[in-house]
Amino acid sequence: MASHELSRIMRPDDANIVGNVHGGTILKMIEEAGCIIGTRHCNTQNGDRCVAALARVERTDFLHPVFIGEVAHVSAEITYTSKHSVEVQVNVLSENIVTGAKKLTNKATLWYVPLSLQNVAKIIEVPLIEYSSPEQEEAGKKRYEAQKLERIETKVRNGEIIMSVSLPEPYTVAFSQSSLIHLIGPSDCTLHGFVHGGVTMKLMDEVAGIVAARHCKTNIVTASVDAINFHRKIKKGCVITVSGRMTFTSNKSIEIEVFVDADPLVEAEKGKYRAVTAFFTCISLDKENKPLLVPPLKVKIMSLITVYPTKTKRTMC
Repeated sequence: MASHELSRIMRPDDANIVGNVHGGTILKMIEEAGCIIGTRHCNTQNGDRCVAALARVERTDFLHPVFIGEVAHVSAEITYTSKHSVEVQVNVLSENIVTGAKKLTNKATLWYVPLSLQNVAKIIEVPLIEYSSPEQEEAGKKRYEAQKLERIETKVRNGEIIMSVSLPEPYTVAFSQSSLIHLIGPSDCTLHGFVHGGVTMKLMDEVAGIVAARHCKTNIVTASVDAINFHRKIKKGCVITVSGRMTFTSNKSIEIEVFVDADPLVEAEKGKYRAVTAFFTCISLDKENKPLLVPPLKVKIMSLITVYPTKTKRTMC
């Protein structure tokens, strides 16, 4: 099967104040590798040239932290293709170039759809890959059907908004909820003029980290990301609002729900819309990078209780 690898040394601007590389930095590299291999594969046939657009990211676990000065090696492999989508499996290996020590830090699954360069509304058919066995193809088909169903279910909650509350009580949802506003410029975008999925994920991770840090007042790192669903494309020139709120705490982890809303300034008549949604799980660390106890979340808004059963379901998967 087709594969691709990219490597980059981690620099100070990739990390937080204690030297842990931001989860968003790693997510951005994961998406870049996936986009490269997906686009390359979809252009191996005759016909319209295309670019692979990110549609969904499955649960992503951060197995070990990456530090400044280490080299992140990101390898991507296509593991399944349907008529109009590509599944890419990505692994991240960190290397200490002084000691030579290596460790697996991330594993992720991404889904892409190929969009025509001539007509962005046109989805190109994907060249099929060869499987090592019928069982491997059947397993891929089951993953495809499962993610397709979950994307449909996620859209039900797309109308929700995060309400601001004045002078909120500490350790409540309102106290830590945060938003970030970003204008989508040319450097954020693909050849189509739509934002890279990795850019969006990096901003989402930043907001999740801010929410968790406001709650814990400690060093925060990303532990995992549940499925990231890209519902609609975000065009160059849009102003996006990335909002996060806490939905669950355990003794040592915090779950944050993150929304991305896009506002087309030039085409204002189209109105604001929900573009991306995801759940991030963060952990609180002390100065020795050991997990700390998380202050319990005080639930003041009863409607948020409806979110909690989904946390239990995701944890059990």
